[in-house]
Amino acid sequence: MITSWPAPAKLNLFLYITGRLINGYHKLQTLFQFLDYGDTLYITPDQSGSVTLITPVKGIANKDNLIIRAAKLLYQTALEQNNLPVNAGAKIAIEKRLPIGGGLGGGSSNAATVLIALNYLWCTGFSFDTLAELGIQLGADVPIFIRGFAAFAQGIGEQLKPVNPTEKWYLVVHPGVNISTSLVFNDSQLKRNSPVRSQEELLAEPFHNDCEAVVRKRFYEVDELISWLLEYSPSRLTGTGACVFAEFNTESAARQVLEITPKCVCGFVARGVNISPLHSTLFRMQAYL
Repeated sequence: MITSWPAPAKLNLFLYITGRLINGYHKLQTLFQFLDYGDTLYITPDQSGSVTLITPVKGIANKDNLIIRAAKLLYQTALEQNNLPVNAGAKIAIEKRLPIGGGLGGGSSNAATVLIALNYLWCTGFSFDTLAELGIQLGADVPIFIRGFAAFAQGIGEQLKPVNPTEKWYLVVHPGVNISTSLVFNDSQLKRNSPVRSQEELLAEPFHNDCEAVVRKRFYEVDELISWLLEYSPSRLTGTGACVFAEFNTESAARQVLEITPKCVCGFVARGVNISPLHSTLFRMQAYL
């Protein structure tokens, strides 16, 4: 039986870099919120004893895809703990909507969806805590998608505290460039000394992204797009880019700006949500047990 699972996008409503660790990771303070928009994974559990990605993602070898890496990590962990059904396997297809290198967390969200979906479909019985521990091995953003709630994050992004920011409407646009996270975080001009502040302080002041200045300097397409969007609404970079988002109080206001967006960029309108669509799907499936 084919099962359908959302892999939602996320926005960094603000992002401040507060330091850099010896291992190269950056310390940060950020506010994550999900969108009711993203990729969709179609998973068919079987008894093949292996996991196959039947719709490869252009530009990413299957062995490097976080979908396969997440499945193999869960498989091996369950096998070691004798939690894996005999010959557990799956075939996975993805309907890819989120741009690679867009700062929307697409790869991390895909990994989290695989971990949660296969944990359910294979009846491996791991808790969200355990899945989050596995997820951090795949990427710093994976635990936020595992936990499934909007959060204020610190550390390298793994220290999460639930929050309930206003669920606004967003116009998200992609300028057609692919921006590597490592390129931004290795830039010598990246601001890395934002002061550590309390959640209350950060929520009370205008939101900002420390990565934005570097990205706007390196990529004129992003700079021009932010400048254009700022004429209509508060707008900024999400993550390390390349996607830019503008916030609105209503869906209709967001769609009005989408209609006049320059033809050279792609965009969509989505609602910010504090509970992940992935968790909503999981809860619905569990209710049918």
